[in-house]
Amino acid sequence: MGRPLVGVTTYHREIEDRPRFYLPSAYVDAVRAGGGLPVLLTPGEERPAELLERLDALVFSGGGDLDPGHFGGDDHPRSYFICEERDAFELQLIRAALERETPVLAICRGVQVLNVALGGSLHSHLEEVVGNAILHRESQTLHCYHPVRLDPDSRLATLMGATELDEVASWHHQAVDRLGEGLRAVAWASDGTVEALELLEAPQLLAIQWHPELQIEPGSLQRRLFEAIVRMAGEKP
Repeated sequence: MGRPLVGVTTYHREIEDRPRFYLPSAYVDAVRAGGGLPVLLTPGEERPAELLERLDALVFSGGGDLDPGHFGGDDHPRSYFICEERDAFELQLIRAALERETPVLAICRGVQVLNVALGGSLHSHLEEVVGNAILHRESQTLHCYHPVRLDPDSRLATLMGATELDEVASWHHQAVDRLGEGLRAVAWASDGTVEALELLEAPQLLAIQWHPELQIEPGSLQRRLFEAIVRMAGEKP
Protein backbone atom coordinates (compact mmCIF):
# COMPACT_ATOMS: atom_id res chain seq x y z
CA MET A 1 0.00 0.00 0.00
CA GLY A 2 1.32 3.45 -0.92
CA ARG A 3 1.74 6.39 1.39
CA PRO A 4 -1.53 8.07 2.47
CA LEU A 5 -2.43 11.08 0.36
CA VAL A 6 -2.52 14.17 2.60
CA GLY A 7 -4.04 17.38 1.30
CA VAL A 8 -2.44 20.58 2.62
CA THR A 9 -4.29 23.89 2.24
CA THR A 10 -2.28 26.70 0.70
CA TYR A 11 -2.26 30.40 1.50
CA HIS A 12 -4.46 32.95 -0.27
CA ARG A 13 -4.19 33.82 -3.93
CA GLU A 14 -1.44 36.43 -4.29
CA ILE A 15 -2.12 38.79 -7.17
CA GLU A 16 0.80 41.19 -7.04
CA ASP A 17 3.45 40.77 -9.73
CA ARG A 18 2.96 37.22 -11.01
CA PRO A 19 -0.34 35.74 -9.61
CA ARG A 20 0.28 32.60 -7.59
CA PHE A 21 -0.74 30.34 -4.74
CA TYR A 22 1.97 29.55 -2.21
CA LEU A 23 2.77 27.70 1.01
CA PRO A 24 5.83 27.60 3.28
CA SER A 25 7.74 24.41 2.49
CA ALA A 26 7.88 23.37 6.17
CA TYR A 27 4.32 21.99 5.90
CA VAL A 28 5.26 19.76 2.97
CA ASP A 29 8.45 18.61 4.71
CA ALA A 30 6.51 17.79 7.87
CA VAL A 31 3.92 15.67 6.06
CA ARG A 32 6.71 13.77 4.33
CA ALA A 33 8.54 13.33 7.64
CA GLY A 34 5.33 11.87 9.08
CA GLY A 35 5.15 9.33 6.26
CA GLY A 36 2.51 10.98 4.08
CA LEU A 37 2.38 12.02 0.44
CA PRO A 38 1.51 15.76 0.41
CA VAL A 39 -0.80 17.37 -2.15
CA LEU A 40 -1.41 21.13 -2.17
CA LEU A 41 -5.04 22.30 -2.05
CA THR A 42 -5.65 25.77 -3.43
CA PRO A 43 -8.62 28.04 -2.60
CA GLY A 44 -11.29 28.50 -5.21
CA GLU A 45 -12.74 24.99 -5.54
CA GLU A 46 -16.50 25.36 -5.76
CA ARG A 47 -17.15 21.88 -4.31
CA PRO A 48 -14.38 21.24 -1.77
CA ALA A 49 -16.04 18.04 -0.54
CA GLU A 50 -15.14 16.35 -3.84
CA LEU A 51 -11.48 16.47 -2.80
CA LEU A 52 -12.19 14.18 0.12
CA GLU A 53 -13.12 11.34 -2.25
CA ARG A 54 -9.46 11.24 -3.29
CA LEU A 55 -7.62 12.21 -0.09
CA ASP A 56 -6.80 10.20 3.02
CA ALA A 57 -6.18 13.13 5.40
CA LEU A 58 -5.99 16.92 5.56
CA VAL A 59 -3.64 19.49 7.05
CA PHE A 60 -5.06 22.99 7.43
CA SER A 61 -2.15 25.43 7.32
CA GLY A 62 -1.66 28.80 8.98
CA GLY A 63 -1.57 32.15 7.21
CA GLY A 64 -3.81 35.20 7.05
CA ASP A 65 -6.78 36.11 9.21
CA LEU A 66 -10.37 35.01 8.81
CA ASP A 67 -12.86 37.69 7.83
CA PRO A 68 -14.49 38.77 11.13
CA GLY A 69 -17.85 38.72 9.37
CA HIS A 70 -17.77 34.93 9.70
CA PHE A 71 -17.92 35.09 13.49
CA GLY A 72 -19.67 38.37 14.24
CA GLY A 73 -16.44 40.24 14.94
CA ASP A 74 -15.38 43.75 14.07
CA ASP A 75 -12.76 44.86 11.56
CA HIS A 76 -9.41 45.36 13.22
CA PRO A 77 -6.50 47.47 11.92
CA ARG A 78 -4.03 44.67 12.69
CA SER A 79 -5.87 42.11 10.54
CA TYR A 80 -4.01 40.99 7.41
CA PHE A 81 -4.32 38.80 4.30
CA ILE A 82 -8.09 38.42 4.66
CA CYS A 83 -9.28 36.41 1.67
CA GLU A 84 -12.93 35.49 1.16
CA GLU A 85 -11.97 32.90 -1.45
CA ARG A 86 -9.79 31.05 1.06
CA ASP A 87 -12.29 31.43 3.91
CA ALA A 88 -15.16 29.98 1.87
CA PHE A 89 -13.04 27.07 0.65
CA GLU A 90 -11.65 26.09 4.04
CA LEU A 91 -14.89 26.50 6.01
CA GLN A 92 -16.67 24.20 3.59
CA LEU A 93 -13.77 21.77 3.49
CA ILE A 94 -13.44 21.35 7.24
CA ARG A 95 -17.19 20.85 7.69
CA ALA A 96 -17.15 18.18 4.98
CA ALA A 97 -14.09 16.52 6.54
CA LEU A 98 -15.82 16.29 9.92
CA GLU A 99 -18.90 14.81 8.29
CA ARG A 100 -16.82 12.18 6.45
CA GLU A 101 -14.59 11.54 9.49
CA THR A 102 -11.48 12.38 7.48
CA PRO A 103 -8.35 12.66 9.65
CA VAL A 104 -7.50 16.36 10.10
CA LEU A 105 -4.55 18.23 11.56
CA ALA A 106 -5.57 21.89 11.93
CA ILE A 107 -2.65 24.25 12.57
CA CYS A 108 -2.83 27.90 13.77
CA ARG A 109 -5.33 29.49 11.35
CA GLY A 110 -6.62 25.94 10.91
CA VAL A 111 -7.80 25.67 14.52
CA GLN A 112 -9.47 29.06 14.09
CA VAL A 113 -11.23 27.86 10.92
CA LEU A 114 -12.46 24.81 12.85
CA ASN A 115 -13.80 26.91 15.70
CA VAL A 116 -15.58 29.35 13.41
CA ALA A 117 -16.98 26.55 11.23
CA LEU A 118 -18.71 25.18 14.33
CA GLY A 119 -20.14 28.53 15.39
CA GLY A 120 -17.36 29.84 17.62
CA SER A 121 -15.61 33.20 17.60
CA LEU A 122 -12.08 34.62 17.69
CA HIS A 123 -10.16 37.32 19.51
CA SER A 124 -9.33 39.69 16.65
CA HIS A 125 -6.07 40.87 18.26
CA LEU A 126 -4.90 38.74 21.16
CA GLU A 127 -2.59 41.28 22.77
CA GLU A 128 -5.60 43.49 23.57
CA VAL A 129 -7.10 40.61 25.57
CA VAL A 130 -4.17 38.97 27.37
CA GLY A 131 -1.46 41.63 27.19
CA ASN A 132 2.11 40.86 26.14
CA ALA A 133 3.61 39.04 29.12
CA ILE A 134 3.64 35.99 26.84
CA LEU A 135 4.60 36.67 23.23
CA HIS A 136 2.63 34.70 20.65
CA ARG A 137 4.68 36.08 17.78
CA GLU A 138 7.62 38.44 17.46
CA SER A 139 6.07 40.09 14.41
CA GLN A 140 3.96 39.22 11.39
CA THR A 141 7.08 37.73 9.81
CA LEU A 142 8.85 36.18 12.83
CA HIS A 143 7.71 33.43 15.19
CA CYS A 144 8.66 32.89 18.82
CA TYR A 145 8.44 30.13 21.45
CA HIS A 146 6.54 29.64 24.69
CA PRO A 147 5.41 26.76 26.93
CA VAL A 148 1.97 25.11 26.77
CA ARG A 149 0.01 23.14 29.37
CA LEU A 150 -2.07 20.16 28.19
CA ASP A 151 -5.18 18.71 29.79
CA PRO A 152 -3.97 15.37 31.20
CA ASP A 153 -7.29 13.77 30.22
CA SER A 154 -7.04 14.84 26.59
CA ARG A 155 -6.26 12.70 23.57
CA LEU A 156 -3.55 15.25 22.75
CA ALA A 157 -1.71 14.67 26.03
CA THR A 158 -1.86 10.92 25.45
CA LEU A 159 -0.46 11.31 21.94
CA MET A 160 2.33 13.65 23.03
CA GLY A 161 3.10 11.62 26.17
CA ALA A 162 3.26 14.87 28.14
CA THR A 163 1.14 17.42 29.97
CA GLU A 164 3.70 20.23 29.66
CA LEU A 165 5.46 21.32 26.47
CA ASP A 166 8.38 23.56 27.34
CA GLU A 167 8.67 25.22 23.96
CA VAL A 168 6.21 25.38 21.05
CA ALA A 169 6.65 27.53 17.95
CA SER A 170 4.06 30.30 18.10
CA TRP A 171 3.12 32.67 15.28
CA HIS A 172 -0.34 34.25 15.62
CA HIS A 173 -2.14 37.37 16.78
CA GLN A 174 -5.68 35.94 16.80
CA ALA A 175 -6.97 33.06 18.91
CA VAL A 176 -10.06 31.14 19.97
CA ASP A 177 -12.59 33.12 21.99
CA ARG A 178 -16.06 31.51 22.30
CA LEU A 179 -15.88 27.79 21.64
CA GLY A 180 -17.76 26.30 18.71
CA GLU A 181 -20.41 23.65 19.23
CA GLY A 182 -19.07 20.44 20.73
CA LEU A 183 -15.49 21.70 21.07
CA ARG A 184 -13.49 21.76 24.28
CA ALA A 185 -10.18 23.44 25.05
CA VAL A 186 -7.41 20.98 25.94
CA ALA A 187 -4.27 23.16 25.99
CA TRP A 188 -3.41 26.67 27.17
CA ALA A 189 -0.57 29.17 27.32
CA SER A 190 0.17 30.60 30.76
CA ASP A 191 -1.84 33.74 29.90
CA GLY A 192 -4.96 31.63 29.32
CA THR A 193 -4.84 31.61 25.52
CA VAL A 194 -6.46 28.45 24.14
CA GLU A 195 -3.79 26.42 22.37
CA ALA A 196 -5.66 23.26 21.30
CA LEU A 197 -9.20 21.99 20.78
CA GLU A 198 -10.83 18.57 20.68
CA LEU A 199 -14.22 17.38 19.50
CA LEU A 200 -15.62 14.51 21.56
CA GLU A 201 -17.04 12.55 18.62
CA ALA A 202 -14.03 13.17 16.35
CA PRO A 203 -10.97 11.25 17.54
CA GLN A 204 -9.50 11.71 14.05
CA LEU A 205 -9.18 15.47 14.64
CA LEU A 206 -6.04 17.21 15.93
CA ALA A 207 -6.38 20.99 16.28
CA ILE A 208 -3.57 23.14 17.68
CA GLN A 209 -2.74 26.85 17.72
CA TRP A 210 1.04 26.50 17.50
CA HIS A 211 3.23 25.49 14.53
CA PRO A 212 4.53 21.91 14.86
CA GLU A 213 5.88 21.94 11.30
CA LEU A 214 8.72 24.15 12.57
CA GLN A 215 9.89 21.53 15.09
CA ILE A 216 9.97 18.17 13.29
CA GLU A 217 13.44 16.93 14.15
CA PRO A 218 13.59 13.10 14.33
CA GLY A 219 12.21 11.94 17.67
CA SER A 220 10.61 15.31 18.48
CA LEU A 221 7.22 15.51 20.14
CA GLN A 222 5.89 17.79 17.41
CA ARG A 223 6.71 15.25 14.72
CA ARG A 224 4.27 12.89 16.44
CA LEU A 225 1.36 15.04 15.28
CA PHE A 226 2.19 14.43 11.62
CA GLU A 227 2.95 10.77 12.22
CA ALA A 228 -0.41 10.43 13.97
CA ILE A 229 -2.43 12.01 11.17
CA VAL A 230 -0.71 9.80 8.60
CA ARG A 231 -1.28 6.72 10.76
CA MET A 232 -4.98 7.53 11.13
CA ALA A 233 -5.19 8.03 7.36
CA GLY A 234 -3.70 4.61 6.82
CA GLU A 235 -6.22 3.04 9.20
CA LYS A 236 -9.25 4.41 7.33
CA PRO A 237 -11.52 1.60 6.08
